[in-house]
Amino acid sequence: MSLLCVEGLVVGYSAADEVLKGVDFSVDIGEIVGVIGPNGAGKSTLLKSIAGLLKPGRGSILMNGESIGGRAPRDISRMGVAYVPQEQNIFPTMSVRENLEMGGYIDPAGCGRKIELAFERFPILSKRRRVASRALSGGERQILAMAMALMVEPKVLLLDEPSAGLSPIAAEDLFDNIVAVNRAGVSIAMVEQNAREALTIAHRAYILVDGRNHRDGPAAMLAGDPDIRRIFLGA
Repeated sequence: MSLLCVEGLVVGYSAADEVLKGVDFSVDIGEIVGVIGPNGAGKSTLLKSIAGLLKPGRGSILMNGESIGGRAPRDISRMGVAYVPQEQNIFPTMSVRENLEMGGYIDPAGCGRKIELAFERFPILSKRRRVASRALSGGERQILAMAMALMVEPKVLLLDEPSAGLSPIAAEDLFDNIVAVNRAGVSIAMVEQNAREALTIAHRAYILVDGRNHRDGPAAMLAGDPDIRRIFLGA
C-alpha cells in the first residue's frame, strides 16, 4: 500500500470546468515523486487537492489508507501532509525564527526543539535567524518555506514549483536540500517546471497533460525516452 494514494481524482473550479479528469498518483515511503507537464495540465491543482485547498469532485485521496479527500487543511496537516505553495509561502515582515514559530503552530510545546533542528538542517537559516525574511534571497526564501513545512514533521512534503524564479546556482542548492530532506526520511511529491532537474533527483515521475495521466514510471526511464526528451525536456 502506498503512503499517499490518489485514484480517479476529478477536480474543477466549477461544474463545467474540470481541471483534473480522473488522475491517478501515488507516493511510497522514501520516494521523491516528480510531476511534470505543460502549463495548465493540472499539476498544481493536484497538490492543492491533496493538501485540502480544493475539494475533489470525484475520486479518492488516501493517506496511510485513510481518506483525506475534502478534509480541512489543518486536519490533513495533522495526518502527515505538508504543503509548500509556489508563492506567498513565508511571512515577509517576520524574522526567520518567527516564521519557523508560525510553522510549528500545531505543536507549540515542541516548537523550540524543532526550530533548533531546522537550524541544524539548514545552516543558512541559523545564520540569518533574526533577519526579516523579506531580506532573504529567493533561494533562501524557498529553503525557509520548506523548513516551515517541516515543522509539522510531515510524512509527505508537497512542493509546488520550488525552483520557480531562481538562478541556476540557487536552484541547484535548493534541489540539493530537497534530496537531503528526502534522505532524512521525508517522502516528497514535487511539481516542477524544470523537468530535467526533477527527473534527475526523483525516483519516479508522472507526466500530466490536459488534466490526465500521460505517462509515469521510473524517472530515469522517462528521462531517457526520446519522445519525452523531445517534447518535455527540450532535447
